[in-house]
Amino acid sequence: MKKRTASYIKDYPRPQLVRENWKSLNGSWRFHFDDEKKGIREGWYQGVPGNQQILVPFTYETEKSGIGEEVPHFCVWYERILPLSLQDYVGKRVIVHFEGCDYRTIVWINGRKAGEHLGGYTRFSFDITEELEEQNIITVMAEDSFDEQQLRGKQRWREESFRCWYVQTTGIWKDVWLEIVDPVHLTLLKMTPNIHKGEIVVEADIERGQASEITADICISFAGREIAHSLCSLRRGSVTAAFDIRESGEDSEQTGIHYWTPGFPELYDIEIRLQSDGKCVDIVRSYFGMREITTNQGNVLLNGEPIFQRLVLDQGYWKESGLTPPSEEAIRRDIELTKKLGFNGARKHQKTEDEKYYYWCDVEGLLVWCESPSAYRFGDRSACGCMNEWIQMVQQFYNHPSIVVWTAFNESWGIHDIRTDRKQQQLTEAVYHMIKTLDDTRLVISNDGWEHTVSDIITLHDYEEDAKVFRERYGKDPEKILSGRTYHNLLRPAFADGYTYAGQPILISEYGGIAFQNEQIGWGYGNKVKTPEEFMQRYEGITEAVAELPYVCGYCYTQLTDVQQEINGLLNENRKCKTDLKEIGTINEKRFQSKMKEVPCE
Repeated sequence: MKKRTASYIKDYPRPQLVRENWKSLNGSWRFHFDDEKKGIREGWYQGVPGNQQILVPFTYETEKSGIGEEVPHFCVWYERILPLSLQDYVGKRVIVHFEGCDYRTIVWINGRKAGEHLGGYTRFSFDITEELEEQNIITVMAEDSFDEQQLRGKQRWREESFRCWYVQTTGIWKDVWLEIVDPVHLTLLKMTPNIHKGEIVVEADIERGQASEITADICISFAGREIAHSLCSLRRGSVTAAFDIRESGEDSEQTGIHYWTPGFPELYDIEIRLQSDGKCVDIVRSYFGMREITTNQGNVLLNGEPIFQRLVLDQGYWKESGLTPPSEEAIRRDIELTKKLGFNGARKHQKTEDEKYYYWCDVEGLLVWCESPSAYRFGDRSACGCMNEWIQMVQQFYNHPSIVVWTAFNESWGIHDIRTDRKQQQLTEAVYHMIKTLDDTRLVISNDGWEHTVSDIITLHDYEEDAKVFRERYGKDPEKILSGRTYHNLLRPAFADGYTYAGQPILISEYGGIAFQNEQIGWGYGNKVKTPEEFMQRYEGITEAVAELPYVCGYCYTQLTDVQQEINGLLNENRKCKTDLKEIGTINEKRFQSKMKEVPCE
């Protein structure tokens, strides 16, 4: 099994489109609070005042930033010298990339505005070539707020943390980096597998510059062995080509395809060389996985075969760095621990993760449910923000085979009246269909937990701690729950008014949340347990009660780690297991295939 792709560069922020010529801008930046929001008026984009420093990409609220102040400041400024010399970019284009900056961002180069972005979780980029001089300074202003219509995920919108909402994340919280490219360069790479035809469809957008003739030399390989090769002429600014990747031999299955699965996460390498007027001007490397995720007769199918998803809810917080992973090694460690605990997937909850996380899930074989951060009040701003964030998310993460589900909303957050409010129902439908327009290769959940509208999977949240009660609630007459005559968790019905069950797969996508009774202040779901033995008894009982339901094809346990005041993780904030890691893994790795319906596979 491969442990990395041919394109891998350690700490590279964009693993699905790799170039050699890049510079990290992480590190020490000049930093200043602007509580009065006077910075633009006073021209701070020509020089940020003060001598305070911050360690990017960590936010000022975190220990890793070097500041560690949790008091809300809704406007912050950054400044640093760009590590560029004139010879670095003569005849080239220079692009600055921000992997994530929360929430409104304005960027200046040498006092001239380079661009502006709204949204806290996805990548944005600016071509800064025209603003460059012999010596260059980048200045960034980031504005945040407690506006409940702003997409924030698990960030609090009050002065203090409460319930399951935590310290806010303000400003730059993901990698910042420079990329130097030729005027003729690839700007987008989209790869769509078709396992039935044994082909990969490659779509590429190209910035043509002033070039009169451009060709794309595309080479696909597996384990260092060339599989397909084509030279495509570009008459416009894009190219689409389908490659037959089937091969024969002892190393491939009868279909000739090396499939991506959690057990065998096989990945193909791809290299694209752009030639402009006979000269090679751009080399891009990437990878893809051959996998298909579909549904049939109440089951989720991976590559045509039923799969029981054993997921863990993962909020992606670290004690010392908040939402920002402290290192690439920390990302890999979380994935390793998830697998050792017996899970074959993770539901990334209310967070668009660092893209290196999805890369290592691709490599290591971990299924991922990708979820948008929520707003908490319905309105025009939240609706527009939600739609824009989802467009960016799908486009950015489309090529990752590990991502199998998009979760549009969670527990009616920001759409509290969805059961009866037609406008809120229409928003979930609009987001669902927009995602499907951009990506019909994955499943989409309209509203995880309850009050579903149009949805590929029906997901139910239930934190019942008594396994016997759980069995009685779900085992006797599931039709009562699916029809809405019984509220599965005693709170909300499975469907919004006007929507009915249509045979979709059913998963219990939140349960458990067991916390220990100790000196630690915090909460979990249900009564706290006093000993590891009591924990294991309850964990095994409720997990088996969920897994043995014949119509349920997966579960998601809450949660992987403690997060601040929420102490119901299998691991504490320092990633130490509270009980026996192997024992939990044994419980989760039990095979429940016999409980599942047989599915006729085409």
